[in-house]
Amino acid sequence: MALNPEFVGRVYPPAATYVVGREKIREFAAAVGEANPACVDVAAARALGYPDLVAPPTFGIVLSMRASRAVIFDPDLGLDYTRVVHGEQRFSFIRPIVAGDELLVATTIESIRSMAGNDMIMTRGDVGTASGEAVLTTYSLLVARGPDEGAP
Repeated sequence: MALNPEFVGRVYPPAATYVVGREKIREFAAAVGEANPACVDVAAARALGYPDLVAPPTFGIVLSMRASRAVIFDPDLGLDYTRVVHGEQRFSFIRPIVAGDELLVATTIESIRSMAGNDMIMTRGDVGTASGEAVLTTYSLLVARGPDEGAP
């Protein structure tokens, strides 16, 4: 089923606030092999001028994936999530994420297109603090694979 192109420009408002915890940063840093001491040692982060631990740059995926649920499970969009693969992810930073941040993400559908029998949906997540400070923007491309030819 093709995605509804009328959804381009639709904004999904932020859901619950995500409070960035030190242990979440440390766990993520360990999972991705981040060796920067500012990601695990508060004193090292403060020595660099940060108020607390600094999240690895790709930590934004935690926020964008959580926020994208509103898009993914919107029944009117027509996305079959069982056929989705992650095509691309990128981040545009205003400042790093640090422990203690209380973040919200508004997700916008930037584009919907079809290519080679697949539907592609690009979303933008505007991440900011609960007090309104912009932190980063995430961009995510999801590819909904078309039906398998010759499948029963």
